[in-house]
Amino acid sequence: MRTALPLLPVQRTWEPVIDQHETWLAVNPVQGCNKGCSYCYLLDRGQTRVKPAELATPRRTVDLLLANPYYHPGTALALYTCTDALSTPRTRAHLIGLLGELASRDVHNPVCLITKCSATDDVVDAILAAQSAGIRVIVYLSYSGLGPDVEHGIDHEALRANFPRLHERGIPLVHYWRPLTPANAAPATITRVLDWAARYAACSVAVGLKVKRGARGQMTDLWPALAAEDLPVESADAVWPRQTWDLLESLPDRYPGHPIFQTNSCALAYVLKRPDSHRVHETPACAANHCPDHQRGRCAAATLAPVTSNDIRNRLVWVGVPAVRSVDWDAEQRTATVQEVLHLRDRNNVSERLGITLRAARASNDQYWSGRLEGGQPLVVDT
Repeated sequence: MRTALPLLPVQRTWEPVIDQHETWLAVNPVQGCNKGCSYCYLLDRGQTRVKPAELATPRRTVDLLLANPYYHPGTALALYTCTDALSTPRTRAHLIGLLGELASRDVHNPVCLITKCSATDDVVDAILAAQSAGIRVIVYLSYSGLGPDVEHGIDHEALRANFPRLHERGIPLVHYWRPLTPANAAPATITRVLDWAARYAACSVAVGLKVKRGARGQMTDLWPALAAEDLPVESADAVWPRQTWDLLESLPDRYPGHPIFQTNSCALAYVLKRPDSHRVHETPACAANHCPDHQRGRCAAATLAPVTSNDIRNRLVWVGVPAVRSVDWDAEQRTATVQEVLHLRDRNNVSERLGITLRAARASNDQYWSGRLEGGQPLVVDT
Protein backbone atom coordinates (compact mmCIF):
# COMPACT_ATOMS: atom_id res chain seq x y z
CA MET A 1 0.00 0.00 0.00
CA ARG A 2 1.37 3.37 -1.00
CA THR A 3 1.78 5.98 1.71
CA ALA A 4 0.56 9.47 0.85
CA LEU A 5 3.30 12.04 0.80
CA PRO A 6 2.89 14.91 3.28
CA LEU A 7 1.76 18.20 1.79
CA LEU A 8 4.59 20.67 1.46
CA PRO A 9 4.02 24.14 2.92
CA VAL A 10 3.26 26.89 0.44
CA GLN A 11 6.48 28.65 -0.50
CA ARG A 12 6.56 32.25 0.66
CA THR A 13 6.29 34.71 -2.22
CA TRP A 14 7.68 38.20 -1.69
CA GLU A 15 6.35 41.53 -2.91
CA PRO A 16 8.63 44.44 -3.89
CA VAL A 17 9.65 46.50 -0.89
CA ILE A 18 8.33 49.57 -2.76
CA ASP A 19 5.33 49.05 -5.02
CA GLN A 20 2.57 51.12 -6.61
CA HIS A 21 -1.00 50.24 -5.69
CA GLU A 22 -4.18 51.86 -6.93
CA THR A 23 -4.41 54.58 -4.26
CA TRP A 24 -0.94 54.78 -2.76
CA LEU A 25 2.66 53.67 -2.77
CA ALA A 26 3.03 50.47 -0.73
CA VAL A 27 6.08 50.26 1.53
CA ASN A 28 6.75 46.67 2.63
CA PRO A 29 10.10 46.23 4.40
CA VAL A 30 8.53 43.55 6.61
CA GLN A 31 6.42 40.80 5.04
CA GLY A 32 4.43 37.90 6.42
CA CYS A 33 1.70 37.98 9.07
CA ASN A 34 1.24 35.81 12.14
CA LYS A 35 -2.55 36.16 11.83
CA GLY A 36 -4.74 34.03 9.58
CA CYS A 37 -7.63 35.94 7.99
CA SER A 38 -9.34 33.56 5.56
CA TYR A 39 -9.87 36.21 2.87
CA CYS A 40 -6.34 37.61 2.95
CA TYR A 41 -4.51 38.48 -0.28
CA LEU A 42 -1.38 36.95 1.27
CA LEU A 43 -2.83 33.52 1.99
CA ASP A 44 -1.91 31.77 -1.26
CA ARG A 45 1.49 33.48 -1.17
CA GLY A 46 2.44 31.57 1.97
CA GLN A 47 2.52 34.78 3.98
CA THR A 48 -0.16 34.16 6.64
CA ARG A 49 0.33 32.37 9.97
CA VAL A 50 4.09 32.86 9.61
CA LYS A 51 6.79 34.83 11.38
CA PRO A 52 7.12 38.31 9.83
CA ALA A 53 10.43 38.65 7.97
CA GLU A 54 12.45 41.85 7.72
CA LEU A 55 13.55 42.53 4.14
CA ALA A 56 15.00 46.00 4.77
CA THR A 57 16.00 48.05 7.79
CA PRO A 58 14.19 51.36 8.32
CA ARG A 59 17.16 53.26 6.89
CA ARG A 60 17.44 51.00 3.85
CA THR A 61 13.68 51.26 3.34
CA VAL A 62 13.84 55.03 3.00
CA ASP A 63 16.83 54.69 0.64
CA LEU A 64 14.76 52.37 -1.57
CA LEU A 65 11.73 54.65 -1.38
CA LEU A 66 13.54 57.80 -2.47
CA ALA A 67 15.35 55.98 -5.28
CA ASN A 68 12.21 54.35 -6.65
CA PRO A 69 10.81 55.76 -9.92
CA TYR A 70 7.26 55.50 -8.57
CA TYR A 71 8.05 57.88 -5.70
CA HIS A 72 7.05 61.53 -5.64
CA PRO A 73 6.66 63.86 -2.65
CA GLY A 74 2.88 64.20 -2.88
CA THR A 75 1.88 60.54 -2.95
CA ALA A 76 0.53 58.74 0.10
CA LEU A 77 2.58 55.90 1.56
CA ALA A 78 0.81 52.79 2.86
CA LEU A 79 3.17 51.14 5.31
CA TYR A 80 3.33 47.37 5.86
CA THR A 81 0.50 46.17 3.61
CA CYS A 82 2.09 42.66 3.62
CA THR A 83 1.88 42.27 7.40
CA ASP A 84 0.22 43.94 10.36
CA ALA A 85 2.87 46.21 11.78
CA LEU A 86 1.25 46.24 15.23
CA SER A 87 1.10 42.45 15.59
CA THR A 88 4.46 41.71 17.23
CA PRO A 89 7.09 43.58 19.27
CA ARG A 90 9.61 43.30 16.39
CA THR A 91 7.23 44.68 13.76
CA ARG A 92 6.21 47.50 16.10
CA ALA A 93 9.88 48.35 16.67
CA HIS A 94 10.43 48.42 12.91
CA LEU A 95 7.46 50.75 12.44
CA ILE A 96 8.72 53.08 15.15
CA GLY A 97 12.14 53.10 13.51
CA LEU A 98 10.71 53.77 10.06
CA LEU A 99 8.57 56.68 11.25
CA GLY A 100 11.64 58.15 12.91
CA GLU A 101 13.73 57.66 9.77
CA LEU A 102 11.11 59.36 7.58
CA ALA A 103 11.02 62.32 9.98
CA SER A 104 14.81 62.64 10.28
CA ARG A 105 15.18 62.71 6.49
CA ASP A 106 12.35 65.21 5.95
CA VAL A 107 10.17 62.78 4.00
CA HIS A 108 6.78 64.37 4.57
CA ASN A 109 4.49 62.22 2.42
CA PRO A 110 1.17 61.34 4.08
CA VAL A 111 1.49 57.96 5.79
CA CYS A 112 -1.29 55.37 6.10
CA LEU A 113 -1.12 52.49 8.53
CA ILE A 114 -3.67 49.65 8.28
CA THR A 115 -4.19 47.45 11.33
CA LYS A 116 -6.47 45.09 13.21
CA CYS A 117 -4.16 44.95 16.24
CA SER A 118 -3.90 46.99 19.41
CA ALA A 119 -1.98 50.26 19.24
CA THR A 120 0.53 50.14 22.10
CA ASP A 121 1.78 53.24 23.92
CA ASP A 122 5.14 53.25 22.12
CA VAL A 123 3.43 53.15 18.71
CA VAL A 124 1.05 55.97 19.66
CA ASP A 125 4.00 58.07 20.86
CA ALA A 126 5.86 57.41 17.58
CA ILE A 127 2.84 58.46 15.52
CA LEU A 128 2.48 61.67 17.53
CA ALA A 129 6.20 62.40 17.12
CA ALA A 130 5.91 61.92 13.35
CA GLN A 131 2.95 64.28 13.28
CA SER A 132 4.98 66.87 15.20
CA ALA A 133 7.67 66.51 12.51
CA GLY A 134 5.15 67.38 9.79
CA ILE A 135 4.09 63.88 8.66
CA ARG A 136 0.36 63.27 8.37
CA VAL A 137 -0.21 59.78 9.79
CA ILE A 138 -3.64 58.28 9.19
CA VAL A 139 -4.57 55.00 10.86
CA TYR A 140 -6.94 52.71 8.98
CA LEU A 141 -8.73 50.46 11.48
CA SER A 142 -9.89 47.36 9.62
CA TYR A 143 -13.12 46.44 11.42
CA SER A 144 -15.90 44.61 9.59
CA GLY A 145 -17.83 42.67 12.21
CA LEU A 146 -16.40 39.30 11.13
CA GLY A 147 -15.47 36.97 13.96
CA PRO A 148 -12.48 34.84 14.95
CA ASP A 149 -13.72 31.97 12.79
CA VAL A 150 -12.74 34.09 9.76
CA GLU A 151 -10.17 36.51 11.22
CA HIS A 152 -8.01 33.99 13.07
CA GLY A 153 -5.83 35.44 15.79
CA ILE A 154 -7.48 38.88 15.95
CA ASP A 155 -8.49 40.31 19.33
CA HIS A 156 -11.64 42.11 18.23
CA GLU A 157 -12.24 43.83 21.55
CA ALA A 158 -8.73 45.31 21.39
CA LEU A 159 -9.45 46.40 17.83
CA ARG A 160 -12.63 48.19 18.93
CA ALA A 161 -10.73 49.83 21.79
CA ASN A 162 -8.35 51.44 19.28
CA PHE A 163 -11.12 53.74 18.04
CA PRO A 164 -11.65 55.87 21.17
CA ARG A 165 -8.02 55.59 22.28
CA LEU A 166 -6.49 56.91 19.06
CA HIS A 167 -9.26 59.46 18.55
CA GLU A 168 -8.62 60.91 21.99
CA ARG A 169 -4.93 61.36 21.08
CA GLY A 170 -5.82 63.33 17.95
CA ILE A 171 -4.74 60.66 15.46
CA PRO A 172 -6.90 60.73 12.30
CA LEU A 173 -8.81 57.48 11.75
CA VAL A 174 -10.40 55.90 8.72
CA HIS A 175 -12.74 53.00 9.35
CA TYR A 176 -11.76 50.30 6.85
CA TRP A 177 -15.07 48.43 6.60
CA ARG A 178 -13.96 45.36 4.72
CA PRO A 179 -14.59 42.76 3.54
CA LEU A 180 -18.37 42.56 3.34
CA THR A 181 -19.64 39.01 2.94
CA PRO A 182 -22.84 37.15 3.85
CA ALA A 183 -21.30 36.42 7.26
CA ASN A 184 -21.37 40.12 8.26
CA ALA A 185 -24.13 41.43 5.99
CA ALA A 186 -27.00 41.38 8.49
CA PRO A 187 -28.33 44.83 9.47
CA ALA A 188 -27.67 44.09 13.16
CA THR A 189 -24.00 43.43 12.46
CA ILE A 190 -23.66 46.52 10.28
CA THR A 191 -25.34 48.67 12.92
CA ARG A 192 -23.03 47.39 15.66
CA VAL A 193 -19.96 48.12 13.54
CA LEU A 194 -20.96 51.56 12.28
CA ASP A 195 -22.52 52.78 15.53
CA TRP A 196 -19.08 52.36 17.07
CA ALA A 197 -16.82 53.40 14.20
CA ALA A 198 -18.82 56.52 13.27
CA ARG A 199 -18.26 57.97 16.75
CA TYR A 200 -14.52 58.18 16.25
CA ALA A 201 -13.44 57.78 12.62
CA ALA A 202 -13.40 60.63 10.11
CA CYS A 203 -15.12 58.39 7.54
CA SER A 204 -15.60 54.79 6.46
CA VAL A 205 -14.39 53.00 3.36
CA ALA A 206 -16.87 50.24 2.52
CA VAL A 207 -15.45 47.44 0.40
CA GLY A 208 -17.06 44.20 -0.68
CA LEU A 209 -14.98 41.06 -1.11
CA LYS A 210 -11.94 41.52 -3.36
CA VAL A 211 -11.14 38.46 -5.49
CA LYS A 212 -7.79 38.55 -7.24
CA ARG A 213 -6.90 36.34 -10.19
CA GLY A 214 -6.74 32.71 -9.15
CA ALA A 215 -8.43 33.28 -5.76
CA ARG A 216 -11.99 32.14 -6.59
CA GLY A 217 -11.44 28.85 -4.74
CA GLN A 218 -10.13 30.60 -1.64
CA MET A 219 -13.11 32.96 -1.54
CA THR A 220 -15.63 30.22 -2.31
CA ASP A 221 -14.72 28.65 1.02
CA LEU A 222 -16.05 31.87 2.60
CA TRP A 223 -18.93 32.43 0.20
CA PRO A 224 -20.06 29.25 -1.62
CA ALA A 225 -22.23 31.10 -4.17
CA LEU A 226 -19.05 32.50 -5.76
CA ALA A 227 -18.30 29.06 -7.19
CA ALA A 228 -20.78 29.78 -10.00
CA GLU A 229 -18.60 30.08 -13.09
CA ASP A 230 -20.88 32.66 -14.72
CA LEU A 231 -20.03 35.18 -11.98
CA PRO A 232 -17.10 37.39 -13.10
CA VAL A 233 -15.73 37.67 -9.58
CA GLU A 234 -12.09 38.16 -10.56
CA SER A 235 -12.74 41.06 -12.92
CA ALA A 236 -15.16 42.85 -10.57
CA ASP A 237 -14.05 45.80 -8.46
CA ALA A 238 -15.50 43.91 -5.49
CA VAL A 239 -18.26 41.38 -4.81
CA TRP A 240 -21.09 42.54 -2.56
CA PRO A 241 -23.89 40.70 -0.75
CA ARG A 242 -27.23 42.02 -1.99
CA GLN A 243 -28.38 42.61 1.58
CA THR A 244 -25.52 45.02 2.29
CA TRP A 245 -25.59 46.71 -1.11
CA ASP A 246 -29.28 47.55 -0.73
CA LEU A 247 -28.65 48.92 2.75
CA LEU A 248 -25.92 51.35 1.66
CA GLU A 249 -28.38 53.96 0.38
CA SER A 250 -30.06 54.28 3.78
CA LEU A 251 -26.88 54.64 5.84
CA PRO A 252 -26.54 58.44 5.46
CA ASP A 253 -29.91 58.80 7.19
CA ARG A 254 -28.60 56.97 10.25
CA TYR A 255 -25.09 58.48 10.12
CA PRO A 256 -25.64 61.95 8.59
CA GLY A 257 -22.28 63.38 9.63
CA HIS A 258 -20.21 60.35 8.74
CA PRO A 259 -19.07 60.04 5.09
CA ILE A 260 -19.04 56.52 3.65
CA PHE A 261 -16.89 56.00 0.56
CA GLN A 262 -16.57 53.06 -1.79
CA THR A 263 -13.34 54.44 -3.28
CA ASN A 264 -10.38 54.61 -0.95
CA SER A 265 -8.70 57.44 -2.86
CA CYS A 266 -11.71 59.64 -2.11
CA ALA A 267 -11.65 58.81 1.59
CA LEU A 268 -7.96 59.63 1.76
CA ALA A 269 -8.46 62.91 -0.11
CA TYR A 270 -11.27 63.82 2.29
CA VAL A 271 -9.13 63.22 5.38
CA LEU A 272 -6.20 65.13 3.84
CA LYS A 273 -8.52 67.99 2.83
CA ARG A 274 -7.44 67.94 -0.81
CA PRO A 275 -9.12 67.03 -4.11
CA ASP A 276 -9.01 63.43 -5.27
CA SER A 277 -6.19 62.81 -7.73
CA HIS A 278 -7.54 59.60 -9.25
CA ARG A 279 -10.16 60.86 -11.70
CA VAL A 280 -13.13 59.70 -9.63
CA HIS A 281 -15.02 63.01 -9.62
CA GLU A 282 -18.25 62.97 -11.67
CA THR A 283 -17.97 59.25 -12.44
CA PRO A 284 -20.44 56.53 -11.35
CA ALA A 285 -18.00 55.67 -8.55
CA CYS A 286 -18.20 59.28 -7.35
CA ALA A 287 -22.00 59.17 -7.38
CA ALA A 288 -21.94 55.99 -5.27
CA ASN A 289 -19.89 57.66 -2.52
CA HIS A 290 -21.69 59.34 0.37
CA CYS A 291 -19.39 62.35 0.13
CA PRO A 292 -19.91 65.78 1.75
CA ASP A 293 -20.74 68.69 -0.54
CA HIS A 294 -17.63 70.63 0.47
CA GLN A 295 -15.39 67.74 -0.57
CA ARG A 296 -17.15 67.44 -3.92
CA GLY A 297 -16.56 71.16 -4.26
CA ARG A 298 -12.82 70.67 -3.73
CA CYS A 299 -12.73 68.12 -6.52
CA ALA A 300 -14.84 70.28 -8.84
CA ALA A 301 -12.59 73.30 -8.31
CA ALA A 302 -9.33 71.42 -8.89
CA THR A 303 -7.34 72.51 -11.93
CA LEU A 304 -5.47 69.74 -13.70
CA ALA A 305 -2.21 70.47 -15.46
CA PRO A 306 -2.22 70.08 -19.26
CA VAL A 307 -0.80 66.79 -20.52
CA THR A 308 0.58 65.74 -23.92
CA SER A 309 1.21 62.31 -25.39
CA ASN A 310 4.94 62.98 -24.95
CA ASP A 311 4.41 63.57 -21.24
CA ILE A 312 2.73 60.16 -20.98
CA ARG A 313 5.43 58.42 -22.99
CA ASN A 314 8.17 60.08 -20.91
CA ARG A 315 6.51 59.03 -17.68
CA LEU A 316 6.26 55.44 -18.91
CA VAL A 317 9.96 55.50 -19.75
CA TRP A 318 10.67 56.87 -16.27
CA VAL A 319 8.93 53.90 -14.60
CA GLY A 320 10.72 51.42 -16.85
CA VAL A 321 8.41 50.98 -19.85
CA PRO A 322 10.44 52.23 -22.83
CA ALA A 323 8.81 50.19 -25.60
CA VAL A 324 5.53 52.07 -26.08
CA ARG A 325 5.30 52.90 -29.76
CA SER A 326 2.41 55.34 -29.69
CA VAL A 327 -0.05 56.91 -27.29
CA ASP A 328 -3.62 57.60 -28.37
CA TRP A 329 -4.36 60.70 -26.26
CA ASP A 330 -7.84 62.18 -25.83
CA ALA A 331 -7.09 65.51 -24.15
CA GLU A 332 -10.76 66.39 -23.60
CA GLN A 333 -11.45 63.15 -21.69
CA ARG A 334 -7.89 63.01 -20.28
CA THR A 335 -7.72 59.37 -21.38
CA ALA A 336 -4.74 57.67 -23.00
CA THR A 337 -4.68 54.28 -24.68
CA VAL A 338 -1.60 52.25 -25.54
CA GLN A 339 -1.49 48.95 -27.41
CA GLU A 340 1.29 47.41 -25.35
CA VAL A 341 0.66 45.24 -22.29
CA LEU A 342 1.26 47.12 -19.03
CA HIS A 343 1.42 46.04 -15.41
CA LEU A 344 -1.19 47.62 -13.16
CA ARG A 345 1.52 49.24 -11.03
CA ASP A 346 2.81 51.18 -14.06
CA ARG A 347 -0.65 52.22 -15.19
CA ASN A 348 -1.60 53.30 -11.68
CA ASN A 349 1.54 55.37 -11.21
CA VAL A 350 1.31 57.19 -14.54
CA SER A 351 -2.41 57.81 -14.03
CA GLU A 352 -1.91 59.30 -10.58
CA ARG A 353 1.11 61.41 -11.46
CA LEU A 354 -0.49 62.99 -14.53
CA GLY A 355 -4.12 63.00 -13.43
CA ILE A 356 -5.27 60.89 -16.39
CA THR A 357 -6.85 57.54 -17.17
CA LEU A 358 -4.40 55.16 -18.87
CA ARG A 359 -5.87 52.17 -20.69
CA ALA A 360 -3.86 49.12 -21.75
CA ALA A 361 -4.05 45.36 -21.82
CA ARG A 362 -3.11 43.81 -18.51
CA ALA A 363 -0.07 41.58 -18.05
CA SER A 364 -0.99 37.89 -17.73
CA ASN A 365 1.14 37.44 -14.59
CA ASP A 366 -0.41 40.44 -12.82
CA GLN A 367 -2.19 38.97 -9.80
CA TYR A 368 -3.33 42.13 -8.08
CA TRP A 369 -7.09 42.52 -7.92
CA SER A 370 -9.08 44.67 -10.30
CA GLY A 371 -10.20 48.13 -9.22
CA ARG A 372 -12.54 50.83 -10.39
CA LEU A 373 -9.65 52.82 -11.79
CA GLU A 374 -9.01 49.85 -14.05
CA GLY A 375 -12.67 49.74 -15.07
CA GLY A 376 -13.90 47.07 -12.67
CA GLN A 377 -17.46 47.48 -11.41
CA PRO A 378 -19.21 46.21 -8.26
CA LEU A 379 -20.74 42.75 -8.58
CA VAL A 380 -23.82 42.26 -6.41
CA VAL A 381 -24.71 38.66 -5.55
CA ASP A 382 -28.10 37.65 -4.13
CA THR A 383 -26.88 34.74 -2.00
